[in-house]
Amino acid sequence: MNDTLTTGSLTVKIIVLLIAALLLFAPFLFQDIRSLEVAARICVFIVLVASYDLLIGYTGIVSFAHTMFFGLGAYGAAIALRQMGPGWDAVLTGAVAGAFVSLILAIAIGLLSLRVKAIFFAMITLAAASVAMVLASQLSQFTGGEDGITYKAPDLFKPATKLAVTDDGKVARLFGVRLNGKLAAYYFVFITCLVLFLLMLRLVGSPVGTVLKAIRENEARAEAIGYRVVAYRTFVFCVAAVIASLAGTVYAIWLKYTGPDTALSFTIMIDILLMVVIGGMGTMYGAVIGAVLLVLAQYYLRDLMGSAAEALSNVPVLPFILEPDRWLFWLGIIFILLVYFFPQGIAGTLARKGDKA
Repeated sequence: MNDTLTTGSLTVKIIVLLIAALLLFAPFLFQDIRSLEVAARICVFIVLVASYDLLIGYTGIVSFAHTMFFGLGAYGAAIALRQMGPGWDAVLTGAVAGAFVSLILAIAIGLLSLRVKAIFFAMITLAAASVAMVLASQLSQFTGGEDGITYKAPDLFKPATKLAVTDDGKVARLFGVRLNGKLAAYYFVFITCLVLFLLMLRLVGSPVGTVLKAIRENEARAEAIGYRVVAYRTFVFCVAAVIASLAGTVYAIWLKYTGPDTALSFTIMIDILLMVVIGGMGTMYGAVIGAVLLVLAQYYLRDLMGSAAEALSNVPVLPFILEPDRWLFWLGIIFILLVYFFPQGIAGTLARKGDKA
């Protein structure tokens, strides 16, 4: 891939900056609860997808254990908040514990498995993720089993918390939005995810990022010129694991619930893969575009199809085809079209076209 994919073309940058602006002002632009949930999920998944792209896009490592690290961060925060109460000490303890366990597992998997061929490493990570899913279901005294864990977030994030008050003691409003704990929780998610994303962007733009791309393009040549390939691959695997764990912690604080379906499900892994492919491998900006498109489709495609079916109720066949229950079918069609028209992902294809122009 060209170096233009590292920073992206001007078009891609504009798209990403527009998305960032929309997410920054999301509470004021989209004032219903569902829209805020969607915006927070997009923020978390941008970080999660970008951290996975460090592996598959920049280094050529295919792993199916990314949701395991995401789940460790989420369960770390959930267990700490349940046991210690809704304090910042619990948040810090859970985040550090989840990141530490993720780091240890990443080192173990990396050192033991990254010397084998790609397909065998992928199978090892898949087995590790499956074991984590089983343990989360069976160790119910710690994880809540299939029911998961419900807990309270720090007081700052409670909807009843008043960030500012009027003269008569009511919650102050800014552009019609209540300045309460829900707003604080969203900006905690946004700012944390922004910092993590910028750190990854700095990493891939550094000399380390250049080495990772060299390993992806030709591992044998990279090793021949003196780079310790296993060390670099283990390093990036650990970085991706810790960042995924921190993203899980942030998401757990936002949801105030953690269970196998929200943190460890293989469906999340499939979503991550789809987002990487849609956005474009080997470009951090692709993670932003891919996460936005897929999350929006998951939340709103069914509604759009329902509205279209109702509007076309007098047209033969179309209402049947556009039945909202068939949204997954249409999501698949959209994905196929995106892959066809954007073979390097949206960000990758736009960057290449801009480079040729």
